[in-house]
Amino acid sequence: MTEHHLHLVSDATGETISSAVRACLVQFDTVPKVNQHLWWLVRTPGQVRRLIEGIQAHPGVVFFTLVDPEIRAVLEDACRDLNVPAVPLLDPVLFALKQYFQADFRSDPGRQHNLDDAYFRRIDAIHYTLAHDDGQLLENLHDADVIVLGVSRTSKTPTCMYLANKGYKAVNIPLVPLVPVPDQVLALVTDANAGPLIVGLTREARSLSQLRRNRLRVMHESVDSIYADEEHVRDEVARARRLFARHGWPVIDVTRKSIEEVAAAIIQKIQRHKGMSW
Repeated sequence: MTEHHLHLVSDATGETISSAVRACLVQFDTVPKVNQHLWWLVRTPGQVRRLIEGIQAHPGVVFFTLVDPEIRAVLEDACRDLNVPAVPLLDPVLFALKQYFQADFRSDPGRQHNLDDAYFRRIDAIHYTLAHDDGQLLENLHDADVIVLGVSRTSKTPTCMYLANKGYKAVNIPLVPLVPVPDQVLALVTDANAGPLIVGLTREARSLSQLRRNRLRVMHESVDSIYADEEHVRDEVARARRLFARHGWPVIDVTRKSIEEVAAAIIQKIQRHKGMSW
């Protein structure tokens, strides 16, 4: 089996380049073996030397997001000597913006991760979301950007944590049979324009039933529990949908969506709710 090697190089956390390459790799489902070599926080000549040694040992395409011109030049020269492609991922965007703005850009490694106001808003959102996970701490709901409701195993917690990492304060409320929606949530309905967005998550019943069975197996509990029974699950989902419809809350079906896709849809709805452009 042919092995392919990719080197992902960043002077920061590697989040940008990892996401971009991952989005491209999924389009090549006939390529069986791809080894990704991750090189983060590459900012010194010594780190570049170790990186070049790694490329020599496993030649392959090099994708990089390096803004320091000296560090970048060393890597590009080495790639030419080794006859391996080197792809600067940010160049097309930077130069398009330079031309559009008619302004030069800075070359500060990791600038997007500076400890600025946006960073501290994100940390605050993470703390808030953790404190309000799974129906806990039903105080200060007006401070939330979004309240996410759904029956068990509709990806509420991971979706909210993803949103928090993007700087949005998210509360998730589980919908439990025979347990009413908290009064604190319903009180927000009368002040919908000023309060947080309320969103319902749902999932196809058969898929949800299987997820719950898998969860019970992991917990070493009986898979015959009513919790995972497909007819019971179907009834739960139907009642949740009726609740969402009764209050006019937007609904997102997560059955075939990734956490990132669900969060992106919610962010768009938050921006519309707040009258923001996007």
